[in-house]
Amino acid sequence: MSWLTQQMARPARMPDYRISLQGEVITPRFRGRVESLRLTDRRGLEADQLDLVLTDDDGALALPPRGAELTLAIGWKGEALVERGVFIVDEVEHSGAPDKLSIRARSADMRGSLPGKRTQSWHQLTIDDIVTTIAKRHELTPKIGKHLGGIRVSHIDQTDESDLNFLTRLAERFDAVATVKAGNLLLIPAGAATTASGLEITPIQLRRQDGDQHRYVVTDRDSYTGVIAYWNDVSGAKRQEVIAGDDDNAKRLRPTYASSEDAIAAAQGEWQRLQRGHAEFTLSLAEGRPDLYPETPAWLLGWKREVEETPWLITEVIHDISDSAYTASLQFEIRNTDQQAPY
Repeated sequence: MSWLTQQMARPARMPDYRISLQGEVITPRFRGRVESLRLTDRRGLEADQLDLVLTDDDGALALPPRGAELTLAIGWKGEALVERGVFIVDEVEHSGAPDKLSIRARSADMRGSLPGKRTQSWHQLTIDDIVTTIAKRHELTPKIGKHLGGIRVSHIDQTDESDLNFLTRLAERFDAVATVKAGNLLLIPAGAATTASGLEITPIQLRRQDGDQHRYVVTDRDSYTGVIAYWNDVSGAKRQEVIAGDDDNAKRLRPTYASSEDAIAAAQGEWQRLQRGHAEFTLSLAEGRPDLYPETPAWLLGWKREVEETPWLITEVIHDISDSAYTASLQFEIRNTDQQAPY
């Protein structure tokens, strides 16, 4: 039997999902009604988003109340489903004709008081101190990358700013990612493909035959040769500068930092981010992978040599499911590593 005949004879995989509303499994009510189910899983403190579009030709569907709790698991029939978290309904729309019910829900972890604005000065504290204080404030468990927790911040102000925005800004200063997952407040190095405890996430391999479409974009990595940051030298009563990289065509950061250590950390963080950002890759998978998450390292095999030899990191995953198909779209950036491609 030829390979083509074998592929034609193989039964098509069918997508599967499980949805619970307020703890009650309601999937049977949705069978044959799911026009689309989209889960967008992002890196950082941007809420994951669940979008459901259901057909309601017979008018039998009830409108879920805003604030209702949805639990989602996705995968393929005959295989164990992968739990993807809890989401809170915050937008409901009924339209027609034909009648449709659209539901938008966002990650329950991001629905607490984390966005609330406050004013506070943080002085001579470690990252561990800051993140732990904010985590306790929102009844979250702090999880901090082992190489980040001990870094001391001379001074940083939070002025009429939400903890959400403040943590994002703090993370960017040290080229890290802040996020809330499963009741944990995480701050981990960006692009390092490690857990908060410092354990390496096992890389995956994706081959060209896994995908439908791809897009590889590379920009001039030499557009900036370094990053300059300024700090306020109180003893000398003047502004000083530090540099990461080379000053031939350096990017200059706008803030003036409280110490040389803070300025150096900011310059190095931005320089690392610029170096990672000179290339990006997007891929549409013909068959979705429910086990893929942001921060997963990947090797891409079967494309141009430049793509194959680049160590990649998933930064966003979009799962698209209907009653007959399951595809996924992935976004990648370069990850921080000295590893060689696995071939």
